[in-house]
Amino acid sequence: MTSSSPVEITVHDQACRGCEICVDICPTKVFRFNEEKRLCEVDHAEDCIACLSCAYLCPSGAISHANYHAVKNFYRDREFSQRMGKFL
Repeated sequence: MTSSSPVEITVHDQACRGCEICVDICPTKVFRFNEEKRLCEVDHAEDCIACLSCAYLCPSGAISHANYHAVKNFYRDREFSQRMGKFL
């Protein structure tokens, strides 16, 4: 990210189901799955491009973003989204 402050990403532990959709969909591999806690975690926030695909697809709404410039959503993996539709 070229701004001086990275995007702030929060995964709310009490809401996360551990489905790993965010891990799978993130184009810049911001998330990792914590096997011990069985939850997804932010691993590389500095790589976030604020496409918001993770928050858009998270079935429990466990992901939130702050400190980003809102632009038209430019990244959506339509095939993946259709497959995940049964969870939404």
